[in-house]
Amino acid sequence: MNDRIPIHDVSHESVQQHIPDAGISHSLYQRRRHIHVREFKGAFQRLRRIANWVLMLGYLLLPWLSWGSRPAVWFDLPGREFHLFAVTFYPQEFMLLCWLLIICAFGLFFITVFAGRVWCGYACPQSVWTLLFIWVEHRIEGSRHQRIKLDQRAWNLDKLWRKSAKHVTWLLIALITGVTFVGYFTPVEALIRDLLLLQAHGWAWFWIGVLLLFTYLNAGWLREQVCIYMCPYARFQSVMFDRDTLIVSYDQQRGEPRGARRPHQDPDTLSLGHCIDCQLCVQVCPTGIDIRDGLQAQCISCAACIDACDSVMDKLGYPRGLVRYTTENTQEGHPSRLLRPRLLGYLAALTVMSVLFVHSIADRTPLDVDIQRERGQLFQTLTDGSIANTSIITVRNLDSRDHRYRISVNGIDGIKSDVRQIAVPANSSRQRVMTLTVAPGLLTQPSSDIRITVSAEDTDDIAITRESRFMGAIH
Repeated sequence: MNDRIPIHDVSHESVQQHIPDAGISHSLYQRRRHIHVREFKGAFQRLRRIANWVLMLGYLLLPWLSWGSRPAVWFDLPGREFHLFAVTFYPQEFMLLCWLLIICAFGLFFITVFAGRVWCGYACPQSVWTLLFIWVEHRIEGSRHQRIKLDQRAWNLDKLWRKSAKHVTWLLIALITGVTFVGYFTPVEALIRDLLLLQAHGWAWFWIGVLLLFTYLNAGWLREQVCIYMCPYARFQSVMFDRDTLIVSYDQQRGEPRGARRPHQDPDTLSLGHCIDCQLCVQVCPTGIDIRDGLQAQCISCAACIDACDSVMDKLGYPRGLVRYTTENTQEGHPSRLLRPRLLGYLAALTVMSVLFVHSIADRTPLDVDIQRERGQLFQTLTDGSIANTSIITVRNLDSRDHRYRISVNGIDGIKSDVRQIAVPANSSRQRVMTLTVAPGLLTQPSSDIRITVSAEDTDDIAITRESRFMGAIH
């Protein structure tokens, strides 16, 4: 019996490193093979294109939508306000934003457990922009075979204008992407006007340049390299998979052995499986893998191979589904369960967090008050002997209506404030310098607790009380 482990040469065209002692060349790096993706139509690709266009148009149009007197989605960093349609978040509500991101993460986990990497194939920005860049490539350079011939051809006028037109279009898309991104942080109409007049802030130019460069490189040049080597999601996805997760799979029992044949020819008489080894499933794959090799980390579940294979099965007169969405249990002939503990756990966590988040947003008091004591001195003694403390009060109206607020101070008999009312427009904030004074003889200790209440004049449901301290000397 031979117990030796067989050794196979798996080297490819790659950079070789020679080990002097062993006298053996080892492959350490495989040269990148450029992928010419074939354009294909089908049910899943139609769904993918619709999803991509909806997401792309949503990204481009959201900065132009208005909500009252402000953009509907606006991350106002100088004003420290984050507007999402009717809701405005402030830095002290940062936990709500974190909460929202956690909900999105659990939603991604739930989708992954249920249907694998469909997020990557249908909604990931890298996939959306890459598909758009490939679509431009198809329109300018032609079909897959035409692009392969064009790349192999010597440089001439036709090749020069096609390549130039493609890259100019890519750069234009990348520029629009960068301008739109900055438009989420500053009103986009004013931004474009300042850009055209060359009056935009330096940081605006910087971030537009960064987004332009990364969009052009990631979607135009790196493409599948981002999904295969740079994206961490591809690495930990297998931890969330189980035997009932929907994955794109090749039916090996039905497809093997492979071989060519004429349409409607019975494969049993030829001792062949249903796969004719046409390579269409490889040609349409955006990451260049062969789905027939089994589940791979590079697969983004875009289902392009399903559409391609189904079209071939239709032409041959064979049933569809040689490549399909299925589960590992189904492939092995075992029953597959839709409802299982891990999926139900993610769903329960997602539901509870979403309900609590919506309740927190709906139940929060649409008012926030911040009081900062003057740092220069603790107190002042006025000419009449009164003690004065100076603070800066910031009132934020989180409501969709304008409000006038009254300010009252309690805790020390006879304490007075020079700011008694303040009007704040909807989803805005106002700041005032507030001086509190106590008449001579009424202050009984050097530090006294006080309560500052801010309440809306038109309703009793909006009110907030903040605690502070009044400092002074006792005579």
